[in-house]
Amino acid sequence: MKNTMMTGTALATVITLAAGAVQAQDCPTDLPLVEAGKLTMSINATIPPKQYIDADGNLAGLHKDLGDEIAKRLCLEPNYQNVDFAVQIPGLDADRWDMINTGLYFTDERAGFMQLVPYSVNALALIAAAGNPEGLSGPADLAGHPVGVEIAGFEEKKLNEINDAQVAEGLEPMDIRAFNTYGEVFLALGGGQISAVFAGDAIGSYYQEKGQFSKAATGLYPGTPGAFAFDEPTLAQAVADALNAMKADGTYDAMMEAYGTTRIDVWDRWPGEFTYFYTGN
Repeated sequence: MKNTMMTGTALATVITLAAGAVQAQDCPTDLPLVEAGKLTMSINATIPPKQYIDADGNLAGLHKDLGDEIAKRLCLEPNYQNVDFAVQIPGLDADRWDMINTGLYFTDERAGFMQLVPYSVNALALIAAAGNPEGLSGPADLAGHPVGVEIAGFEEKKLNEINDAQVAEGLEPMDIRAFNTYGEVFLALGGGQISAVFAGDAIGSYYQEKGQFSKAATGLYPGTPGAFAFDEPTLAQAVADALNAMKADGTYDAMMEAYGTTRIDVWDRWPGEFTYFYTGN
């Protein structure tokens, strides 16, 4: 299995080789920012390898690498606010940060009140204790069992939809337990409080490679993109433009490859270039 973890130095080398000599570009001006000169991003650093705190206490992962590169191309200083997922959308609306950079799932409902820039394709997994001792193979096996998920995200909503459908078919309801962060969810799994975690496929791969937990089911409900979110269309388009430049010089592809992440190109609604989606007024 491919190791999805890379050091900052190794990833920087990959990006340099892929990008080559990046031509100087004009910096966008008059961007609507919470703090002048900074791109302030909310992040939820509890989900390795996408976003986490490393052994030295530093923020690490794909989301930081993407955020750093986007900020650089906008001639801004990256500024991260590490907060629970549940407060990220309210915080964006309250102008606490410029951009949500936490693997927010794209939905048409969310595109009705935020500008969303999809950038990768996700799939979900059921993650069990090491060796999968309960022999779980899919959501139906969790009928009557406790299962953990992070609160207020796409995963919780999807898990509740699955549970409702199974109950309608005559299965016992799952005991769905929502936690503030995935860090807390996996502590509960390790402590035997729940039978499985419903989370992103990449998280399951990370913990399986470390030998801590096992993926009981993988590749569930593929095709939902992860997206950056904004409350300012000018800034959303500036970030989309930066991503298009990263795509053109190979930096974007190198980052996706380094973290074993599926590129947005395979999304069936991909318009051929990065742009923001917004259907509100």
